[in-house]
Amino acid sequence: MFGNDYGRDERESSSPINEGDEYDVKIEDVGRDGDGITRIEGFVVFVSGAKVGDEVKVRINSVKRNFGFAEIVE
Repeated sequence: MFGNDYGRDERESSSPINEGDEYDVKIEDVGRDGDGITRIEGFVVFVSGAKVGDEVKVRINSVKRNFGFAEIVE
């Protein structure tokens, strides 16, 4: 009615990825907890069990406002 966005889900508008999506990625860095880090359209994704330089297929498990989590798909 007044043009506010109170009911809007921020994840849908700010994230280029969605839970369940699969991507072929290259791990660029490692996080402080040892997870691999890749970027999908500039969006940071943490990949459990991946090392720098790995080229893997991942499935998105969880998407937060500024980053996501993925697992390697065998």
